[in-house]
Amino acid sequence: MKGITILGATGSIGISTLDVVRAHAGDYQVVALTANRDVERLLAQCREFAPAYAVMADPSAAARLAGQVQAEGLAVEVLAGSEGLERVAALPQTDYVMAAIVGAAGLLPTLAAARAGKRILLANKEALVMSGHLFMQAVREHGAELLPIDSEHNAIFQCMPQGYRAGMDAQGVRRILLTGSGGPFRDIPVEQLAGVTPEQAIAHPNWSMGRKISVDSATMMNKGLELIEACWLFDVGPDTIEIVVHKESVIHSMVDYLDGSVLAQLGNPDMRTPIAHALAWPRRIDSGVAALDIVTIGQLNFERPDLQRFPCLRLADEAIRAGGTASTILNAANEVAVEAFLQGQLAFTAIAGVIETCMQSISFVEAESLDTILNADTHAREVAMACINSPERHTAS
Repeated sequence: MKGITILGATGSIGISTLDVVRAHAGDYQVVALTANRDVERLLAQCREFAPAYAVMADPSAAARLAGQVQAEGLAVEVLAGSEGLERVAALPQTDYVMAAIVGAAGLLPTLAAARAGKRILLANKEALVMSGHLFMQAVREHGAELLPIDSEHNAIFQCMPQGYRAGMDAQGVRRILLTGSGGPFRDIPVEQLAGVTPEQAIAHPNWSMGRKISVDSATMMNKGLELIEACWLFDVGPDTIEIVVHKESVIHSMVDYLDGSVLAQLGNPDMRTPIAHALAWPRRIDSGVAALDIVTIGQLNFERPDLQRFPCLRLADEAIRAGGTASTILNAANEVAVEAFLQGQLAFTAIAGVIETCMQSISFVEAESLDTILNADTHAREVAMACINSPERHTAS
């Protein structure tokens, strides 16, 4: 049996991972589960999967969980905070680490897993967006195995030849076609976007995701972050990657070869497919996802993204081209702006404006150390908050 630690067990990816594990209980042993503040859900998971460790990022939530665990006599050690997260990511009895903590909070425990040489099932794209060079260096130096969980990157991985990181040209790859649904606002008039609500933004037409990622999908910043992640995962520049809006979310991405062949990975929009693929790779196991009925779907549509509608795509492209801490600043400003939008403090169209203001007002430096990256993250969050709290409303140019 393979031991698995799930970072972010109570989120949508964590829940889907446990669903796959539940279906293959003889193959995987849950070693540790982590969450931020959702005590009740993590407690229920502890009852079912009996992990050796449970971690709450929030110390007060950890105290509540510890009391419940003790009252029920569960053999689970409860840890708290970032130290607890990093500890369970590197446990000797853990073989696989599902990195599914949303946002910058997932960077340090995912990096700890890399330094411990684990198989990392990477759903936390921010680890690469914030610290791509340092993270990939840790993977190489410590013999870790990195398998992408984002449906798009997992699709690209499946369509790539083995040994793809030896050099794209040598493998005959011409382009990567990174698909995205366009989210819930792909068809409404641009002039109406300023008035959309958080409830509308999180109502994704195809996928079941958390609130923050759903908003990122609505702005297509999610696709911008995936562009940056793909550059690091597949060792290519942004000119090799083309973003394509594909509203059905059936083709999860494609790889275009020099001989004219285009390989695509298709499937129903369900995260259990890439999770099962990465858990069992290079084998295949049942994910629990229904078989794709291509005849019922009938047709597939594709179009280029409208950068006026989705300015976050332009900002992400600018960040990866600028290099250094630019992507860290982009990500931090986006996290703050999205949270302000969800709290009703910022208009939807102002999200991109806050990000652009931060990128224009903060100098980019070489991302030479973890401290440099974390300092840039903190500074960008401060600038973003100042933008949001100013009397002006920001729109991207």
